[in-house]
Amino acid sequence: MTRWIKTLLGLLLAMLAGVVVVAWLNVRGEAPVSDAAPGVPADAATIERGRQLATVGNCQACHTARGGSPYAGGRGIATPFGTVYAGNLTPDPTHGLGPWNSDAFWRALHHGRSRDGRLLYPAFPYNNTTQVSREDSDALYAYLRSVPAVAQANRPHELDWPYSSQAALAVWRALYFRPGGFVPQPQQSAEWNRGAYLVQGLAHCSACHAPRNALGASSNMLDLAGGLIPLQNWYAPSLNAPAEAGVQDWPLDHIVALFRDGRAPLGQVTGPMAEVVQHSTQHWGDADLRAMASYLKALPRVERPVAAASPKPPSRTLDLGAKLYGNHCAACHGDAGEGVPNAYPPLAGNRSVLLTSPANLVQTVLNGGFSPATAAHPRPFGMPPYVLELSDADIAAVLTHVRGSWGNTAAAVSELDVLNLRGTARR
Repeated sequence: MTRWIKTLLGLLLAMLAGVVVVAWLNVRGEAPVSDAAPGVPADAATIERGRQLATVGNCQACHTARGGSPYAGGRGIATPFGTVYAGNLTPDPTHGLGPWNSDAFWRALHHGRSRDGRLLYPAFPYNNTTQVSREDSDALYAYLRSVPAVAQANRPHELDWPYSSQAALAVWRALYFRPGGFVPQPQQSAEWNRGAYLVQGLAHCSACHAPRNALGASSNMLDLAGGLIPLQNWYAPSLNAPAEAGVQDWPLDHIVALFRDGRAPLGQVTGPMAEVVQHSTQHWGDADLRAMASYLKALPRVERPVAAASPKPPSRTLDLGAKLYGNHCAACHGDAGEGVPNAYPPLAGNRSVLLTSPANLVQTVLNGGFSPATAAHPRPFGMPPYVLELSDADIAAVLTHVRGSWGNTAAAVSELDVLNLRGTARR
């Protein structure tokens, strides 16, 4: 046998062994799932509990297209690898969960595998929902079977090759997904454990707040160290660092108020987090809000290192920034960045202004935005978009002014920073 044939056979055997290993890694721990017909409807209390859990998970936000029927799917979720379309979760017998039983639904949450055996894409956050208990999975299933059925076909994903293949997904899962379950910490209180269960599991906070690599994965999907949200170009700040979004130094009631009302004495939510409060956390029960607050307050704190002094921007940039601030910003945020209580946030000493990444400031100036409308603040004040009014150079100048005035010492923002953070639709 010639050497090249031996080499080829060796490569084929290695590839076969790799396929076997990857296949095994993607079914480890899975119990057989029967194809039995769904059982009888659940009682009203279980369905209501499932509704509350669906609100905690903000399931409707992804599984409802703009203007579409609740939970009927079709909403596109943009990723660096293409667009994933959320599935139909109504009990429609052809396109939805009609044929699914509770075992199949549990497998989807716990193992990231569909009823027909397909591996699910991690745009569905099964790295987090694997923490959800079987009891809660069954309650969610009961609730979804109670919503009106909608005969809406599922839209095929639009992913680039090789990311569109099940083989590539199997490799990704072998590297980055491990089925698990929430394990209470006996040294912690019941409230802390409840908060940990919510944050790590159904609320899937790490889906935004975990740093990710080039393959869209994190080495620890329970990490809350912060990171840039792909394509949205918003920075989800670290929940471990008090200098970013950590609340270790906040009173518990203030943390509850932030997630219930969208604002608290020490801050308010904007951007993607405003949507979370709008559609999810403001509707949580008081006990769950306090549990989440208790857990977040107790997170290990990470102190941000002192930033090195940055070069002073050119005087023309400083002059332009001051002029633009006076023309467009001072009427609301004050001549000295002091803001207006219960209306417009102060910019002096604002930790969102001082983040190392200027991403959130750029997105806010470009696209404007509002805090969420909540029971405590039904008509929140907002900010208009300047995307058509200010150039990249203008935005860089005014943000450099804001980040370097009134005692603020954050680095300047360049025109290139703004250009890179604008972002464009992928398709």
